[in-house]
Amino acid sequence: MKISFVIPAYNEENYISRCLSSIIREIKNSSCEAEIIVVNNASTDNTKKITSGFPEVMVIDEPRKGIFYARQAGFQASSGDLIAQIDADSMLTGGWINQVKKNFEDNKKIIGLSGPVRFYDLGDIVNMGVNFFYGLAYLSYIINKYIFQTNAVLQGSNSVIKRNALKNIGGYSDSPKFYGEETDLAKRLDKAGEIKFSMSLVVLTSGRRLKREGILKTGWRYIINHLWVIFFKKPFTKSHVDVRL
Repeated sequence: MKISFVIPAYNEENYISRCLSSIIREIKNSSCEAEIIVVNNASTDNTKKITSGFPEVMVIDEPRKGIFYARQAGFQASSGDLIAQIDADSMLTGGWINQVKKNFEDNKKIIGLSGPVRFYDLGDIVNMGVNFFYGLAYLSYIINKYIFQTNAVLQGSNSVIKRNALKNIGGYSDSPKFYGEETDLAKRLDKAGEIKFSMSLVVLTSGRRLKREGILKTGWRYIINHLWVIFFKKPFTKSHVDVRL
């Protein structure tokens, strides 16, 4: 079992080193074969220069800006049985790879695995609000899985998908333009197998976007677009918001 880490990076010079170091550490502490692919997505800062300083990392360029283009380019360059989606401002927690490996080995029906994020640079009160949001997300996961018999919860910045399943649906779709993207992918993977959402599979990430937009506004956007994609097959939010700024 080989894991390919695909990391889209647009102007991430302040975060990419910590992200890569956490992945390299986890690879060394696991028994799993892995590769790391950073997709330099039209960066204008030192993202590519910094990333190129890691000999363990493959760097590819994707000049078309957008999370869809970056992930698709990384997927096409990868060779792993599992495709791990991690954001450039995130860090793996201890035992992350071993937990992923165990889940896929124990349940052959699983084609996707996902979990929550925790914000390492925000206070306890904000993270309590985030925990409440993930409680709602987990409730949605349970309802969709056992009542509606569908996959609809996938955290795009903390997820692992079987290569064959992703290949069979034609890779990533650019239709949601970010909001609702994870839900769209989960729905498209629905017939391929089971997606598991585990509250114990955690990554740490920057809260810079929550600081900029506010936790209530951001949470509302995710919830309404998640539901809109499930029931109407399109996001509620019309405009694309580049969250990597």
